[in-house]
Amino acid sequence: MATANGRAKRQRGEIEELPSGSLRVKVYAGIDPITKKRHYLTETIPPGPTARKEAEKARTRFLGQVDDRRNPRTRATVDQLLDRWLEVLDVETSTRQGYVKKLNKHVRPLLGKLPVGRLDAETLESFYAVLRKCRDHCGGRSRRAIEHRKAGPHDCTDKCRPHECKPLAPASIRQIHWILSGALNRAVRWRWIAVNPADQAEKPGMPQPNPHPPTAPEAARLVMQAWKDPDWGAFVWLAMTTGARRSELCALRWSAVDLDNAVLTLRSALYVDDAGRLREKDTKTHQQRRVALDAETVKVLEDQVARCEERASTLGLPVSGDGYVFSPDPDGGAPLAPDTATQRFSRMAARLGITSTLHALRHYSATELIAAGVDVRTVAGRLGHGGGGSTTLRVYAAWLSESDQRAAAALSARMPPRPSASAELPHSVAPRLVDKRFATSNPIGHPGGP
Repeated sequence: MATANGRAKRQRGEIEELPSGSLRVKVYAGIDPITKKRHYLTETIPPGPTARKEAEKARTRFLGQVDDRRNPRTRATVDQLLDRWLEVLDVETSTRQGYVKKLNKHVRPLLGKLPVGRLDAETLESFYAVLRKCRDHCGGRSRRAIEHRKAGPHDCTDKCRPHECKPLAPASIRQIHWILSGALNRAVRWRWIAVNPADQAEKPGMPQPNPHPPTAPEAARLVMQAWKDPDWGAFVWLAMTTGARRSELCALRWSAVDLDNAVLTLRSALYVDDAGRLREKDTKTHQQRRVALDAETVKVLEDQVARCEERASTLGLPVSGDGYVFSPDPDGGAPLAPDTATQRFSRMAARLGITSTLHALRHYSATELIAAGVDVRTVAGRLGHGGGGSTTLRVYAAWLSESDQRAAAALSARMPPRPSASAELPHSVAPRLVDKRFATSNPIGHPGGP
């Protein structure tokens, strides 16, 4: 095309004919922020009578995207996006570790090599479908594979078993979706891509909370078994009566225990850093909370103090007032590792034939308090929940047959006498059953009201 000064105006973009007869459309789209090389939008049009026309449409579409800044600015892969996103992500170390574990286990193997610009809703929904079928992403091809107890040469035992497809938990799939959505939102902000495909994909369903706290008889058996080691028994007892998280109990120091006023303060929690060392951080909600103690729990902690002082005195060690309440060291200098507590509880429950976990003791505490008539806001405060107790009710308050039976008994006590099939209705009962006005004002059918 000629301009006013007679010079030919350079056309933006190019259409190149390939040896196969196809046409390749190529439009310059800036410098790739990852590779620092020139970035082009390309598309190949198959040969045919309308190929030239389709190629011009593609070139015009690319030019519009570049002018409106709607084009992907990079050929970066999902792996490269995740690496860059993790560099700038500002979250707690334990949260980052959870993200990295899920990304390395599930996202990178299946989506890591895919260019971010090619990631769409269909791809994400197919990815979620794979996770729902098998957490090992076997695709049905590993039915005869053997899952070995360890890598490398070894003698197989009964622990080396044929692979069984186990779906990834719905809660885990939903977490992966939100992790990906966060990374892709950052990619949109950086203009690596125009839209977030996670917003267009169908989100994994919200898993329905279904807590399974131990029953009262099971809790009694667990406490009796744990008390064979008084230190461990005190830990299990405190977990049941306070509903504290395992990381909070392991981080509990004597300086946070006020036995005179029967209260303890939960202000920190333990986590394992990238180097495998135990570190302290704020609680999950970043707020400290005071938990009242009953007289029996105060006695349990007084006995724990006496045992710690006796051990330290026997070894000639000083007792620190800021030592850990539960510690493998005689002087309380090192905390009990949360994973150690979890594994020990699981082994103990298995020996007793009880299906339970250490975290289920939080469920037990919440459920028993609510069943006893304690208001939800108070229960939520003890557990460290916000939101006025909605999380407590939704997640931790298991349905209790005992409470349901009490409700049925209370209703039965207010019902009128049941007439026999052959007897005539008593005069005092008949009006209650036939007077519609009375039934509307008092549906229970008792003169005293509900």
